[in-house]
Parts: sequence; C-alpha cells; structure tokens
Amino acid sequence: METGSLPVELWRLILAYLPLPDLGRCCQVCRAWRELVLSLDNTRWRQLCLGCPECRHPNWPSQPHVEPQSWREALRQHALATRTWTRNCPELQSSACLLFFRRRKDRRVWHVGPGCEFETLRGALGVVGPYDRVVLHPGVYEEQAEVALKVPVELVGLGRLGEVALLVCMEQQCPTARLCNLVFMPPWFSTVVYKTSWGHVQLDNCNFEGAQLQIRGPGTCQARFCSFSQGSSAHLLGIVTSLLDSCDFSGSDAASVTVEGPPASERNWACKHLAALARSFTSQFSSYPGSPQGGSTDEPDSACGLKKEFVSMEDWKRKTGGDAVCQGTVIEDGWNDGEHSDGDEQKTEGTHSSKKLFSLIYKIPYENHGLSHLLKPREDGSLPLSSSPAPPSVTPEPLTLQQELDRDSEAQMLASSVLGCIVRRCLFRDGKGGVHLSNYGQARLEENVFRGLNYAVRCIQNSTIVMQRNEVCECRASGVFLRLSAQGLIAENNIHSNGEAGLDIRKGANPIVLCNKIHSGLRSGIVVLGNGRGSIRSNLIYNNKEAGVYVLFSGNPVVSGNHIFQGQAAGVAINENGRGMITENVIRENQWGGVDIRRGGDPILRNNYICYGYSDGVVVGERGRGLIEGNRVYCNKGCGVWVMSSSLPQLLGNYIIHNCMYGLAVFCRKDPENVEAREGNWPGQEGGDAAVGERRVADGEAREGQENFNEEGELFAWESDLDSEDERHSARRSVSVALVEGNCLSYNGAVGLFVKSSEALNVFGNLVNSNCGPGIAVVQSSQLTRLVTNCIVENGRGGVTVEKDCRVELRGNGIYENSGHGVRLSGNGQIVENDVVGNCGCGIQVSASSDVKVVRNRVQPVQGCGIALLGPVKGAVHDNVLFQGHPDNKKSLLHIDPGSETCVLCNNSYRKPNNSCAPAPPWVLENPPPRPLAVSPAGISSSQYPSRLGISMTARVGATVESGCHSGSMFCSIL
Repeated sequence: METGSLPVELWRLILAYLPLPDLGRCCQVCRAWRELVLSLDNTRWRQLCLGCPECRHPNWPSQPHVEPQSWREALRQHALATRTWTRNCPELQSSACLLFFRRRKDRRVWHVGPGCEFETLRGALGVVGPYDRVVLHPGVYEEQAEVALKVPVELVGLGRLGEVALLVCMEQQCPTARLCNLVFMPPWFSTVVYKTSWGHVQLDNCNFEGAQLQIRGPGTCQARFCSFSQGSSAHLLGIVTSLLDSCDFSGSDAASVTVEGPPASERNWACKHLAALARSFTSQFSSYPGSPQGGSTDEPDSACGLKKEFVSMEDWKRKTGGDAVCQGTVIEDGWNDGEHSDGDEQKTEGTHSSKKLFSLIYKIPYENHGLSHLLKPREDGSLPLSSSPAPPSVTPEPLTLQQELDRDSEAQMLASSVLGCIVRRCLFRDGKGGVHLSNYGQARLEENVFRGLNYAVRCIQNSTIVMQRNEVCECRASGVFLRLSAQGLIAENNIHSNGEAGLDIRKGANPIVLCNKIHSGLRSGIVVLGNGRGSIRSNLIYNNKEAGVYVLFSGNPVVSGNHIFQGQAAGVAINENGRGMITENVIRENQWGGVDIRRGGDPILRNNYICYGYSDGVVVGERGRGLIEGNRVYCNKGCGVWVMSSSLPQLLGNYIIHNCMYGLAVFCRKDPENVEAREGNWPGQEGGDAAVGERRVADGEAREGQENFNEEGELFAWESDLDSEDERHSARRSVSVALVEGNCLSYNGAVGLFVKSSEALNVFGNLVNSNCGPGIAVVQSSQLTRLVTNCIVENGRGGVTVEKDCRVELRGNGIYENSGHGVRLSGNGQIVENDVVGNCGCGIQVSASSDVKVVRNRVQPVQGCGIALLGPVKGAVHDNVLFQGHPDNKKSLLHIDPGSETCVLCNNSYRKPNNSCAPAPPWVLENPPPRPLAVSPAGISSSQYPSRLGISMTARVGATVESGCHSGSMFCSIL
C-alpha cells in the first residue's frame, strides 16, 4: 500500500490510533512509512510518553514545562532504562531477539490485594519465581518485620502513583529487582525502607516519604522519576556505580544524597550496564535550560560586550561621571599637582594654564632613546599602548570547555569518569543539604538544580566530585563546599544568588573549576582559604556583593582566563596571607578595586586586563606583597595602581594607562594617633569606615569557616595551617622595598607617578608620558627616592616635581617636552646625568634647597632658564651642558638668585648659535646618546637591573609605606 494514495494528514490521523507495538511494525514496512511514523512526534508519540504509568514528563522535575527535543526518543530511552534490571541472565546473552526485554517463558504475574491471590506482600514474595511480576492493588501494605527479596522480582503498583503504599523494610538478597509506582514509608522499627549490599535494584516512579534508601557496594541502584520528601534521603556506601536520574529531593533534614567511602573493589553485573548508560548521557551533549549554555540567566547584556566593542575614554567618563582631571581629590589639602615657584616670574611660566610663549626652534633630536620603541608606531602602522591616545578596545574571550579540556589531561579524565554515584537531572529543593561526599567518595552531578537549601554540595575528606551543567541557587550558606583535600571538576554550572560564597574551597581542597557562571551572590563569588588551592579558569564571575574571587588564610589557587566584572566590591581580593597565581583574567567594571592585596597577601598578578573600574585598578594595602607583572590597567575611574600602608609589591612591566586619576600612587602618612586603627581596633571615623568594611568581610568569612568546620567536628585552628613568613617567600626574590619595573604610565588624568612615602623608593626605567598632570610628583620622601633611567615625556604639566624636605636622586633620566618645568626640586638630592630637553618652563629649577648636586646634565629649555637656582640654595652645579632653545628667549641659561652664592658653580658649558638669524644648529645628544640608555648604567648591578623584561630599560621601583591612609579617600574602601 502506497502512502501517496492518501493525503499525509489523513495517514497521520489514522496512525494516531495505533498502539506502540503496531507503530513499531509500521516503521519496518519501508522508508516512507518510517518517516511518516516519525512525523508523529508531537502527537501520538507525545501521548504514549505521557500516558506511560511508569514514567513522568521527560524533563521532570526541574523543567516540566520544557518540551524534549524528541518525544519518541524520550520514550525509547525510558524503555531501555526500565529493562536494565533484567540484563543479568547469562542464558539470554546469546539470544539477540530477547535483548529488547529479558523475559522467561514461565514468567508469572501475581496479584496482591483484597480479593486477590495474596492479601499480603510477604505471602506473595514467598512463592514468586525468578523474574516474576508482583502487582499490588491500591491499598496500604504494612509488615511488622523485615522482608527479604531472595529471587529476582518485579514489584509494581497498580493505578496512580500514591494509591499503593508500603510500610516495610526490605533487604535485597538477590542479584536484581525492580520496584515501580510505589510509595515507601518507614515502618515503626526502622527508617530504612530498602537496602542492598550486593545486588542491583531499579526504582521507577516511586515516592519515599520520611524514609531512607541504603545501597552498599558492590550493590548498585538505578532510580528514575522518584520523589524523596519529608526528610527522605539516599545513602550510598562504597558504591562503584549507581544512577539517580530525574528525581525530586525536598524537605531533607540533612544531605539528600550521601556518598561515603571509596568504591568497592568487587563489582556486580550491573556496573558495566550503568556505566554504558551514563556514557550515553554524557555523549548527548546538549544545552540544558538551567545550564550556562542555554536558557535565561541573570547575566547582563554587556557581559561580553567589552570584548570587541571599542569604548572611548570620553564615553566612559560620560557613563560614570568621571573627569580626567583630578578635581577635588588631591592627596593633601595643601598640595595639588600644579606647578608653582617662589618667584612671580617663574610662577607664571610654570603653571598649567600659562600660555606657551615660544616653540622650540633649535630642536635637539632625542627620539632614539632607550625606550623609544614604546612610543614609535609598529611595522603595521598601529601605535603601542603607551603612545596610543585610545585605550585598548579588545580583551581576550574565555575559552570554551572543550578548549580547556583539550589542554588539560587531568580535567579531560575527570570529565569522562563515570565512577561513583551519578546524579542526573534531579531537583534538590527546600531542605538542608543536597549532595554530601566524604571519605574518598566519588560522584558525578549533571544537569541538576539545587535551590533553597543550606548548601548544595559538600565534598570533603579526599572525595572526588564532577559537576557539569548544574544550577546552584538561593542556598542560605555557600553553594558548593570543598575541603579536606577534596578534588574534582566543576564545569559549566550556573551558580548564583547564594547567601554566602558560590564556591568555597579550603583545607587543602584542589578542584578544577572551568567555564562556570558564578554571579549575583550575597557575598563573594569564590572563596579560597585555609590552604585551599584549585585551578579556576575561564569562568564568568559577576555581580557579586563582595569580591568576585576572595583568597585568604594561605589560600593558593590558580585563577586564569576568567572574566570578573560588575561586582559590588573588589574583583579579586587577596587578604590575610593569601597567595595565588592570578593570570590572564579580564577584571572590569567593579565598584571597588579591581584587585585588592593587603594584610600579608602575596599573589602573582600577571598579564591581566584590569579596566573600567569605578575605583582603582590595583590596590596594595597594609602589609600587602606580591608580584604584579605585565598587566594592562586602564580606564579606571580612580588610580591605576594605589600602593599604601607598609606594603612590598613588585610591579614589573605593566601598562597603567588612561586612568581618570593617578597612574601609580605610592602613599603613606605616619600617624601615631591612628595606631589602634592600623592594628585592628577600628574607629568610627578618620578612615575607619573603609577599615571596618575590610575587616567585616575578613571576619565574616572566618566566622563562616568556623561555623562550617564545627558542623563537621573539625578543629578551628587557622594558626596550625599558616605557613611561616620564611616559607611563604622562600621561592620569591627577596626584596626590602616594593618593586615597580619597566612600567608604562601614560594618559592618566592626573600625575603619572605620585609618591608620598616615609620609606626609600626606587623608580627605574619607567616610561611616564602624556599624563594630564606632572609626570612624577614626590611630595613626601624622608628617605632617599631614586628616579633612575626613566623616560618622562610630553606630560600636561612638569616632568618631575619634588616638594620640600624630600630626598631624591635623579640619574640617567630623559625628560622631554613636558608642559611645565623639566625638573622642579624644592628638597634635597642629586640631579645627575639627565637629559632635560624641550620642556616649556625651566629645564631644572631648584628652590630653597640645603643640599643639592646638579651634575653632568644636558639641558635645553623652551622659554625659561636652563638651570634656575631660586632662593638660598646650597650645593654644587657643575659639568652641565646648557643649550639655547629659542633665539627670542632672553632668560639666562643659568640663573642664580641672591643668597645662593655658597653654591659651587664650575665647568658648565653653554651652547648658543653664533648668529640669531642662522638656521638651527646641528646639535645632537651623543657620547652618550639620548637618555635613558639602552644598557645598564654604571653603578647598577645586574641583580638590580634585570634585562628579561620586554622593556629594554627595565627598572625597579621599591617602596615601603607606613600605615595610615588618607582619610576619606575613595581608594581605601576595597573590602
């Protein structure tokens, strides 16, 4: 019979009346008939699937409103799964025709109930043969003693689910059994309603009310479409493989599923079948509605918009209300970043608002200095970051899970593992706990929903967890706990809206955390503490109320390739002796510091994008340490990097550009009256609010840790876990000051480098250019500050400004074409072997200095003096070369005020053209070439001046700063 003899719609109407066996026969007629039968997916196949009394909606219980991709396929998978329990018959293995359903010819059906063959369950089980079916009619069946299943049997409840209830305690003593459409309630003598220690049990469409299911290895279990309510739970001890699929767990008093002990060495017959079934699930890699790949989440539309969309500095200022000029936010009330001098004439010339009277006529070329490669266009015509007037417009995208697995064999092995308890597409809700693993237990969680619990997953004591594509939300404590050397893979989960941290790692736990969405938490996104470790890669961590990633108490994770954004506090916080490797992350749009390091925090912060923050990019607070290398810190509303309070960071080769305020601020003020606040007795004023905020987070996490550890009967003794100071830094180059090497400080809204420190400071080989304020401003430096081999060029005000009572050494710098004075020194120190060329004010202005040496400099001003000594100045000025910059500049190349007669002047040479109408003379800077030089200068050892950085003139800025932040500063409120 041809299908074309009738319209297709009529054929579909006819076939819709056929039962399942007849539809199967029609599929075998021909290809046209098969396609016709398959086209009934949303009609007849849907009716058959939903009408099956042994199963529920394919997406029950978590997504019952979502249609499956194929109703026929869902029915097929159900039919195969319900027959797993019969696959242990050795005599049937060779019979291919019986693979569809294991059944013997003499299989009988026994009926139990009023008016049936048997009125009690115990009576029926005493006579059943292997693989017989026992049908229980509606009613309540109660047994006063434990019932044993000694032969393989199938127990099926007749009617709707809930009409057959069993108040029994069953012990399985046979290889296999199946229970379907039953309600289990605990008898008076035990809460355990079903247990097995070596056989396989299959549970389909059953309810457990206040009861406990207990499986002990090598026994196995397969539960599908079951409900565990009113404190019911499943306990799996030493299991090799078990499967909980599409089950509903609610109202638990403890963990809903407990997996304890290592897998038993012995395996039963069902292990290979369950493993094959689990692998078929993992091979069907589809987007789950509650997972990060599909469905709606709380992620903002701009979650990945920054990756390739250009955001100009003007747009950012307009969006945030920021201003590139440091208005009303000066560090000290009595100081601003403008130029000033002691004489009216010099004052007019040095201010930012002064009009440039002359341009440089006798120009001396300096473009080939040691850092010129950071300013010149590349071969493709693009500009380097340090000379580009626009911030970076592209950030790296997170890797996909497959890309992560391809480069990590350990994660790949965990992703394919099917050992232990496999929990798939279950709903855990409105109870205390979800899944608890302990004592080397193993579990795999896929596509589950954990909602409204105290915690979703707790993995402790060397257990292994694999979590993929789960949703963990609205937990009252942290969503996922890992501690006591737990490990595993946590990938592509949606973890959000939890009361504590989304993911809590401590006590030696070392998981692999890949490609998750961790967001909208009431506290931090991820917390790593108490010697916790872990590899945290390619996650989206956003919109958390506290730090996106919080590391403290000797936590030491690897945090790489993540996007951490739009948090309401710091992006990454390393506190209380925390460590870690923080690399190649995009940290953006956070309310407080992008990265916050303080109180002994000692991370490696490398190659990150830290941008578009509402405060500072990087904050190194009191007693902070760490290596900060190769990062791009840009477009932050506050400072690029803020260093304060007795910290010892190492800053190497960073691009600190386009920030609305200072590029790098090294700040400290000794304040004996505030010692109590610095020691932790936080006041309610004078900077206390920020400190209290920080302390609240740290103390809150510690209290959380104490509560959770006490629940597990563990000792709360952080002191025993903390490494000693020597151990923490034995693998790191020892430093006595903070280090900043080869950085680019460019296009910032105020000073490029601001220093207010009571400790020694070394600034070597940095490029400081095109900042709105002075290039470098030193306003407090009671100990020696060394500025060596830097390039300070084209800043909006002066090149270097040094205030009164500061001790500074300037050596080997190139200070070119700044809008104010090249160098303005009001303190004491040395200005030796610098090239100060093309600056709009004086080349070098020294005022009210008691001890200064100006030696072997090459100076060319535009409209001021070459070297001006104002007021009483003591010291020596000798062996300098002064070039005239403009023929109409009538000011002396070397100006000395009365009162400076004690200053020694000798061997200074002056270069002027012989004829004012002659063209510009061919002056060049040679022997040596323009500074900074491309080789290590004399007097700097190789250990102090490494050449391994991309910047040829590498340098090191070292600073130790005392406690006592500026009161009211927006940059101190980090945590």
